[in-house]
Amino acid sequence: MISALPEGVRVRLLHSVHGDPRAAAELVRLLSDRQSAGLDPLPTEPADLAPAHLHSMRAEIRALPDDTRLLLLLAAADQYPVATHAFLRAVTAARLDTRPLESAEAVGVAHSGAGGVVFRDAWTRIAAYESGSPADRRDVHRLLAGVLHGDGETPRRSWHRGAGALGPSGRLAAELRGSADTARRTGHLALARALLERAAALCPDPAERSRLVTRAAADAWQAGDGDRARRLAADGTADDALTGLFALRAGNAAEAFDALLGAAVHRARTTRGNDSLEAAGTPGDGAVTYDGEVGHDRAVTQGEATFDPAAHLLARATEAAVYTGDLRRCREAARVAGRLGIAPTGTLGGLAAAFEGRYEDARDLLRAAAGRCGPGGDPTLLVHAGIAALMLGDHTRAATATLRAATSARARGTTAVVAQAMEFRAYADFWTGRPQAGQAAATEALHLAHATGQDNGACHLQAALAMFAAITGDADVCRERAAAARSYALARGLGLPAALAQWALAFLDLTDGRFAGAAARLRALAGFGPGHGHRAIRHLATPHYVEAAVRTDDTRIARGAHADYHRWATAVHSADDLALSARCRALLAPGEEAVEHYRTALDLHARGTRDFERARTELLFGSALRRLRRRTEARDRLHSALEAFDHFGSPHCAARARAELRALGAPAAPTHAVDPAARLTAQQLLVARMVAEGATNREIAARLALSPRTIDHHLRGVFTRLGIRSRIDLVRLIAESEVP
Repeated sequence: MISALPEGVRVRLLHSVHGDPRAAAELVRLLSDRQSAGLDPLPTEPADLAPAHLHSMRAEIRALPDDTRLLLLLAAADQYPVATHAFLRAVTAARLDTRPLESAEAVGVAHSGAGGVVFRDAWTRIAAYESGSPADRRDVHRLLAGVLHGDGETPRRSWHRGAGALGPSGRLAAELRGSADTARRTGHLALARALLERAAALCPDPAERSRLVTRAAADAWQAGDGDRARRLAADGTADDALTGLFALRAGNAAEAFDALLGAAVHRARTTRGNDSLEAAGTPGDGAVTYDGEVGHDRAVTQGEATFDPAAHLLARATEAAVYTGDLRRCREAARVAGRLGIAPTGTLGGLAAAFEGRYEDARDLLRAAAGRCGPGGDPTLLVHAGIAALMLGDHTRAATATLRAATSARARGTTAVVAQAMEFRAYADFWTGRPQAGQAAATEALHLAHATGQDNGACHLQAALAMFAAITGDADVCRERAAAARSYALARGLGLPAALAQWALAFLDLTDGRFAGAAARLRALAGFGPGHGHRAIRHLATPHYVEAAVRTDDTRIARGAHADYHRWATAVHSADDLALSARCRALLAPGEEAVEHYRTALDLHARGTRDFERARTELLFGSALRRLRRRTEARDRLHSALEAFDHFGSPHCAARARAELRALGAPAAPTHAVDPAARLTAQQLLVARMVAEGATNREIAARLALSPRTIDHHLRGVFTRLGIRSRIDLVRLIAESEVP
C-alpha cells in the first residue's frame, strides 16, 4: 500500500503519477525493494510508471475518429513533455478543421479552451501523444516548429525540430545544446533538461553524448526532478562533483564531503593549470552544471560575476562538513583552501571559525556574508547570508535573506533551492515567536524537499517541525517528528538535524518540568561524535541547558557553557544573545542577586526579536520574584508571560504561568471563547476541518499523503489544544467558529 512507503517516496510517487490514485496503486506494485525504501530513483517514463493504466487510456483514444486523434496528437505534442503554446497557430497554418474535437468532448476526453485543447487529465494527454505513430508524431512536431518564430521561442522551436528528426545529427544536437543554454539563462531549467536529453539522443559522438546526459542530470536536479537527475547521472559521465551533490542533498554527508573536496582539488588543478575548462559548477543552488566551452584561466565568467568553480565546490564540501558537525572535516577543508589559494566563503568560513572557538574571526566573516542579502541576488549566496544572520542573532535579516533566496530561486527555475532556503527560515520563525506561521511554512517546505528528492533537507525540516511542536506543546508530534529525523540523520551522518531533533525533545522536557531529562539531552548534544551531535546547536541551546542544570542543582558544567556562550554573545554583540546570557547569569545567581540580572535581560530583550524567549524570561523572573515575596511585580511579569504564551499558541507554557499565578494567589487572565484557528497549527486546523466534514483518519491520511498514525497524533493534539474529548465536540466547535 502507498501509505506504507516512506514519506519522501510517497510524495514523489504521487507527484510522478500526477496524483492519479489508479496509477499510484499500479506503480507501488512495480517498485523494487530499493525503490520502495527510497534508495534507488523511481521510474520517470510513463510506460514504466503505470503501463496497464496507460494502455487502457490509449485504447480510449484509439477508439476516436482519425481526424479527432490527429488534432489531439497535435495538442498533446504542443503540451507534452514541453509546453510550447503553438497549437492554435499550427491549426491556422495547416488550415485544420477543429470541429472533429467535438467527438473528444462528447466522450469526456478533452474539450476546446481559449488557449487550445484542455485534456481531461495528464494521463489522457500522454496517451493522446503516445497513441500516434512515429511518423505522425514527427509530422506534428515539424508543423509546430514551423510556427514558432517569435522572440524568445528559439528553445521551443529547437525542441520540436529535434523531436521531428529522423535520426542522429551532430548539427541538430549542437543547436539543441545552444538552445538549452538559452533556456537555462532565462530560468527554464526543465526545458533545458529536455533539450539536452534530445540532443544526447541525436548526438553521434558517444563521449559528447555522455557529457550532454550528465549536463541534463544537473539541470534536472536544479529544476527539482531528483529521480530523473539520478537516472540521467547513472547514464552520463562519472563525475565526483555531481555524485557529491547528490550525497549532500540525499545521501551520506561524510561521503559527500569526500567527493566534493576531491572534485574541488581536481577542478582547481584542471582550471588553473590549463587554458580551457571542461567542466564547471555554477552558482545558484549548489548544483553542478557543465559549461563545456573554452573558458578563462581560474574562473568562469557568468553575467557580471566571475565565478571560481573550485571555490564553489570547496564551499559545498564545507557545507557537507557543517551538516555532519565534524570539526575535523571543517579543518581539512580550510587546509585545502589554503593550499589551493582559495578564500573560504564568508558563511561557511565563519561557521568553521566558530566551531574552533575563533569568535572574533567568525563574527567578521559572518557579518560580511550577512550583508550580501539584497533582492534578486544569487539564491545560494542569499541562503548563506541568512545562515550568517542567524548565527549573528539578526533574525529579521535572516528572514529577509531566506525569503529573498526562495523568491530568486523560483525566478531562476531552481526549485531545489526553495526548500533549502526554507530549512533555515524555520529557525528565524521559532526564535521570533511565530510558531504557527513557521510550522505552516516548514510543512510546505518539507513537502517540496520530499518532492525534489532532497531527503537530507527533509530530515532537517522534520527536526525543525519537532521544535515547533515542542514550542506549541504538541508532545506526540514532537516525539514522532524527532524520532523520524534522528533515525534518518544518524544513518547518514547528519549531525545538524540529529542535534536539532535532540534539542526539540529537550525543550519539550524542559517546558513540561522534566528537568533531569532535559539536562541529559542537552549535555549530550556534542558528545556523540561526528554525525550525531553538533557544536553549533549545543551552543545555541546553552540557555536552555543552564535552566535545566540549575533546576537539578548541577551547575558546574553549566557555568562553563555559559561562559563560552557569553563570549560569543559579546563578540557578535547581539541583543538577544546578551539577553539570554543575562538570564543564564540570573539563574546561576543566588536570591536577590538574580533580580538585577533578570532586569538586564528584559532590557536587552526589548532591543531584540526573540519574543518567545522574552516571554520565557518573564516567566522565570516572575517565578523568582514570587519566591522572593515580591507579589506585585511577580504578578505583572507572570500576566505578561501568560498573555504572550497564549498569543504564541503555547498552552503548556501558558499552563506554567497560570500555575505560578495560582501559587501567588492571583487570578489568571480570563479564558476567552475557544477559536480553533487561533489555537491550532495550520496542519492541525486542516485535519480538524476534514474531521468536521466527516472524513475518517484513513481518508485524511490519503488526501494529505501522510500516515494514519500521523493523523491520529495530529487529532490528539487538536483535542488537547481545544480542551475537548471527542470528534462530536470538534464538529460542534468548528461549526460554531465558522458561523458568520
